[in-house]
Amino acid sequence: MEHRQLGRTGVSVSKLCLGAMMFGAWGNPDHDDSIRIIHRALDAGINFVDTADVYSQGESEVIVGKALAGGRRDDVVLATKVWGPMGDDPNRRGVSRRWIMQEVEGSLRRLNTDWIDLYQVHRYEPGVDLDETLGALTDLVQQGKVRYIGSSTFPAPTIVEAQWAARERRLQRYVTEQPPYSMLARGVEAEVLPTCAKYGMGVIPWSPLSGGWLSGRWRKDAEAPAPTSEARRRLTDRYDLSLPANQRKLEAADALARLAEEAGMSLIEMAIAFVINHPAVTAAIIGPRTMEQLESQLPAADVVLDEALLDRIDEIVTPGINVNPADAGWANPALERTARRRSRTS
Repeated sequence: MEHRQLGRTGVSVSKLCLGAMMFGAWGNPDHDDSIRIIHRALDAGINFVDTADVYSQGESEVIVGKALAGGRRDDVVLATKVWGPMGDDPNRRGVSRRWIMQEVEGSLRRLNTDWIDLYQVHRYEPGVDLDETLGALTDLVQQGKVRYIGSSTFPAPTIVEAQWAARERRLQRYVTEQPPYSMLARGVEAEVLPTCAKYGMGVIPWSPLSGGWLSGRWRKDAEAPAPTSEARRRLTDRYDLSLPANQRKLEAADALARLAEEAGMSLIEMAIAFVINHPAVTAAIIGPRTMEQLESQLPAADVVLDEALLDRIDEIVTPGINVNPADAGWANPALERTARRRSRTS
C-alpha cells in the first residue's frame, strides 16, 4: 500500500488509516474478532492506527494494545485522542493541563505502550486557553511519552490561532488535523483543507463513508437500515429520515450509488477514493466493525477517480457544502441561543 508523509514530520503512513472506534462495546464487543481485523489490516499494508480514550470508555485502546503486542508495536504509527468524558466527574474530560497529564497515563496503560506517536485533541474547547493545552502537550513530547500532537475537528480560524500560539510561545505545534470529510460532508473543502495545506499539516479525515450513508445500504427504494452500533444510535440528528437534511442526504447517496455503478466500482470504493484523492489529504480513516467491512474497504486504496467522475460527483453534492450541517462534527458555540445578541434578556 502506498505510503505518504504525515505533514512535515518525515513519518510515512499508509493512505488508509485503521480507525478503532468500532472495536469494543460501541461496535464489536468480541476482542478476539476485533484483533483479527486489526491484524488483517496490518497484513494488508496499513501501518497507521487511530483510536481515542473515549471509544467504549477505553475498551478500544485495550483491544488495540492487545493487537499490537508481540512485536507489532514498533512498526505501527499509533494515534489516540483526549477530550471526551471518561466518567461523571467534570474534571475527567476536556483539555486542561490537569486532565491531559492524568489521562495520557491511562491511554499509555490501556495501549500497553511506552509512547504514543500522535496524541490528538479530540475537539476544540473554546473555554480553555490554547496556551494551557499546548503547554501540557509540549511537556508530554519533551518527556518522551508523545512523539507528535494533532487536532481533530477544529474550525479553520482555531487551526490558525493554534499554529501562531505555538510559534509565539515556542511550544509544540499541531502537525495534523482530523476533520470529517466525505462526498456528503464537504464543508472542510472551503477553509479547513486549504488552511492545513498552508501550514503543512497532515490531514487524516474521519468518516469517509459518512457514518455508513455511503456504504450502499442507503437507497431510495430500500428500507432504511437500522443503526448497527451504539455509537450511531446516539446520533439521531444524522440518521432520522423525518429530518429534511437527511432526506437530502438520502437523495444524494442514492445518486452517488448509481454513479458508482456506472463507473464500475462499489460506492464504498468511490467514497474512500474520493477522500484520499484530495491533494490535501494524507490518509483516510476507515472504521470497520467486521472483517467483511474491512475487506470491502481495502480495495479503495488502489482506486483513482478521473476528472470526469469527480465533476459528476460535484454535480450531485456542491463542493464545500455539508448536505446535513450536523455532519460537521462540531457546533460553533457562538451560534447557540444564549450566545446570540438577540437572545439577551437584560
